[in-house]
Parts: sequence; C-alpha cells; structure tokens
Amino acid sequence: MTATVGNPHTVNRPIQLHPSWLEHLQGEFKQSYMQQLRDFLRQEKQQHAIYPPGPLIFNALNSTPLDNVKAVIIGQDPYHGPGQAHGLCFSVPREVPIPPSLRNIFKELQDDLGIPPAPHGNLQSWADQGVLLLNTVLTVRQGQAGAHQGRGWETFTDRVIEVVNGQQNHVVFFLWGSYAQKKGACIDDSRHCVLRAPHPSPLSAHRGFFGSRPFSRANAYLQANGKTAIDWQLPA
Repeated sequence: MTATVGNPHTVNRPIQLHPSWLEHLQGEFKQSYMQQLRDFLRQEKQQHAIYPPGPLIFNALNSTPLDNVKAVIIGQDPYHGPGQAHGLCFSVPREVPIPPSLRNIFKELQDDLGIPPAPHGNLQSWADQGVLLLNTVLTVRQGQAGAHQGRGWETFTDRVIEVVNGQQNHVVFFLWGSYAQKKGACIDDSRHCVLRAPHPSPLSAHRGFFGSRPFSRANAYLQANGKTAIDWQLPA
C-alpha cells in the first residue's frame, strides 16, 4: 500500500507507508493541506537541499507499526546538517557525532537505569521495540532549523498522535519541553501514561529533565499493564 506526498527527491513518487498506519492516515494525503505541502516541498527541492532523504521522511512510522507502539517520544523538526537526519527524532546515524540533547538523554538514562552512554546516536533499536520517535515536522531545509514549520506537517503529526491515542492502550508518551507538551494536549491520560519534563537541551535539562527518571517509570508502567519493558541499551 502506498500514499503520495511531495517527495523532495522524486516529487509525486509513491511513499511507502506501513499498512497499519495507512489504514488510518491515507485520507490525510487527499487533504488540501497535504497537497499544499507537496507543492511547497517541490519548490524547496528546486532551490535547497532538504532533510531527511525522501525515503526516510516517514521512517518513524515505518520503523514502528501502529500495532507495536508502546511509547512515543515527540521531537520538533529534523536535524538540519548534512547526514544527520534519518527520520527518527533525536537520533542520528552511527557515523554522526552525538548531538547535545541526545547526550543529555544518555546521561539521564545512565543516572536512571545505570546504562552507560552509547558510542553512537542511532536510536533505531528503540524504534524497533515500539518507541515511536516522532518529529512534529518531518522535513527541514539544510542549515535552517524550523524552515518547514507551519507548512502542514504539524496537522499530519497531530493526526498521528490522535491515532495512537485512540487506537492503542497503555502507551507511554514522553513530552519533553513546552512544545511537545502542547502537541500532546489531546492525549487521554486515563488510558495512557504521560511523562512531562523540561526539554533535554543543554539550555533546559538542568531545570528538571535531569532526575526525572523517565525510562524506569516507562518500563514500570508497561510491565504493570502486561507489556514487555523496553531495552533502552543501544547495541554497540
């Protein structure tokens, strides 16, 4: 099954989307906002490099099918440097230096569960275990953080969160920072676990992200509700 959106590398090429998501999201690709987003991305590609590469725009959804979602981490927009973004929030490919916010996530993980910081920043193993690593905006212009905000992606990712909220039970939502907390305002905390904390950015991590123990709290909730815990330790 496929859906069509503005692919920055091959515009109008069908985008492969996992059937579990497409069942609930295929209508979004017919909406006017998505058509406008497609046109915007086509124009962007003519003038700029944009990230992540087209086949990885929906990497978060394809890596974590809806039926497998146990946790959701909400980010903002992709990293805007060459080679950094690969469609999973906070994550970078193995060969890319670990960004500051992710270093702080690893620090809290060590303080919380005793897991030493990984030598790389690729969070694919989390996604494979059911952690939806969802950016609010799924593309960005090279060198310009936030350049694709307000173009329609927020509407699409709102719908993604609504689908998880409505279709799944006992999901852990990590809402780090005011931006993510506003994004997750629709979440039913009587059915899900909502963990709110400051953003792990060096500018704010010391205001309460450090010491929030999100990883152990998430696993305790999952296990209490009959789900397997997430192995947060990344493969070497």
